[in-house]
Amino acid sequence: MIGAFKAVFWSFFGVRRKAEYDDDAKKLTPQAVIAAALVSTAIFVLALYGLVKLVTR
Repeated sequence: MIGAFKAVFWSFFGVRRKAEYDDDAKKLTPQAVIAAALVSTAIFVLALYGLVKLVTR
């Protein structure tokens, strides 16, 4: 599952080597990547929301 979070983290930046992408494609299941993406997106959105609330106070 940690590998799925790493893959999602690097995909947020859009920087990935082809060899690492191919390695992830062999090891990870689509369900793990989707779950990691949903959790990571929720954390990112909540962090942005918290930052906006903090700045606008």
